[in-house]
Amino acid sequence: MQNPYSEIFRAPGAKGFATAGFMARLPIAMAPIGIVAMLSQTHGEYWLAGAVSATFALANAFLAPQISRLVDRFGQTPIVVPTTIISVLAFLMLIAAANQDWPMWTLFVSALLAAAMPSMPAMVRARWTEIFRGRPQMNTAFAFESAADELVYIAGASLSVGLSAGLFPEAGMLASTLFLAVGSMAFILQRSTEPKVRPVDYGSSGSAIRLRPVRIITFALIFIGATFATTEVSTVAITKELGQPGAASLVIGVYALGSFALGIVVGALNLKAPLQRQLAIAVALVALGTLLPLTADSVPLLALTVFISGVAISPTFITAFGLIERHVPEAMLTEGITWVMTGIGIGMALGSFTAGAVVDAFGAQNGFWVSVASGTIALVTVLFGQSSLAIHNCELDGCEAAVVPAE
Repeated sequence: MQNPYSEIFRAPGAKGFATAGFMARLPIAMAPIGIVAMLSQTHGEYWLAGAVSATFALANAFLAPQISRLVDRFGQTPIVVPTTIISVLAFLMLIAAANQDWPMWTLFVSALLAAAMPSMPAMVRARWTEIFRGRPQMNTAFAFESAADELVYIAGASLSVGLSAGLFPEAGMLASTLFLAVGSMAFILQRSTEPKVRPVDYGSSGSAIRLRPVRIITFALIFIGATFATTEVSTVAITKELGQPGAASLVIGVYALGSFALGIVVGALNLKAPLQRQLAIAVALVALGTLLPLTADSVPLLALTVFISGVAISPTFITAFGLIERHVPEAMLTEGITWVMTGIGIGMALGSFTAGAVVDAFGAQNGFWVSVASGTIALVTVLFGQSSLAIHNCELDGCEAAVVPAE
C-alpha cells in the first residue's frame, strides 16, 4: 500500500514550503510562554509577564485575520514580508526592553507591534489547497498540517522554557524570533508554490467571518480549544495535588501524542462519510472524552484517561479545515483558515483562565468540568449547524451557491 504522505510530498516545492512553514510557525507556541519565562526572570513579577504575554496573544488573535484578508487580496509575499519584519523588530525591541530594564510601557508597545506576526499555518494550508484543491490528497495534507501543529505546541513551548531556564532569560525569545525570521524568509522565497491572487467578486466580498459555515466552525473550535487548555491547566493542578508535579509535562505530552497519532491515521484514510458528519463524530468523541479524566485518582490513570480524551482533537481540526476549504471562496481562503486558528487560540486563552479560577475555587479535579462544559457546547454547535455545513455537489464544482452569506 502506497504511503499517502510520501505522495503529497512528491508535489514540486511541497517539501520546501512545508519545512519552512514548520519553522516559521514555532513562534506561535514559543513566543507567549517565552515572554512569561523571560519577564518573570528579568522583572520577577508574574502578573507583568502574564499581562505582556496576553497583550501579544490577544492582539495577534485580532490582527491575524485582518492580515490574512490582505494576503487574499494582494498575495502572500507583499503582505507577509512587511508584517514579519515589523514582528521581528518588535520582538527584538521587547527582548532589549527586558534586558535593559526599559520603562514598563515599552514592553506592552513591543508586544502590540509583535502581534503583526502573520498566521503561518493558514499560509501553508493555502499552498496545499492550491496544489490539491478538489483531490483526495487534500485530506492527507491537512492531516499532516494538524500533526505539525501538535508538534509545534509540544516542542515549541518546551524549547522556549528550556532555553530561558538553561541559558539566559532572553534565550527562548531570541530563538523564537530567529525561527520566525529565517522560516518566513525561506517560505516566501519559494514563489513557485505561492497561491494565485483570485479576483474579488460579489460572493467573496466582505470578511470570511460573515459566512455562516465559518462562524459555526470558529465558534465550535473556540470551545475545542478551551478543552485543550483546560486539560493542561487541570493536569498541572492535579499532579501537584497528587504529590508528583514533575509528571505534568509527561501527562500533557501523552495528551498531545494521542491527538497526533490518530490524526496521522485519519490522514492516511480516504473516508467516504460527508465532512460535516465526520466533524460531528470527532467533536462527539472529544465531548465524551472530557468525562474520563474526572475519574482519575492517580497519575497513571490520569495519563491514560487524558490520552484517550485527546485522540479526537486532531481529527476535529482536519475535518474543520477541510470544511473551510470547501465552503469559503478561493479569494478569501487564507482569512477563513485564520479565523478558525484564531478561534482555537481564543478558546485556549479563555479555557486556561476559566480552569484556573475553577481549580482555585473548587479543587484540581473539578477543573476538568470546564472541559466537559466546553465539549458539550462545541458538540451542540456542530449538531445544530449540520445543514449549514453540508457540502452540496455544486460546491465541489465551485459554483456561486458555495457561498452561504450571513442573514
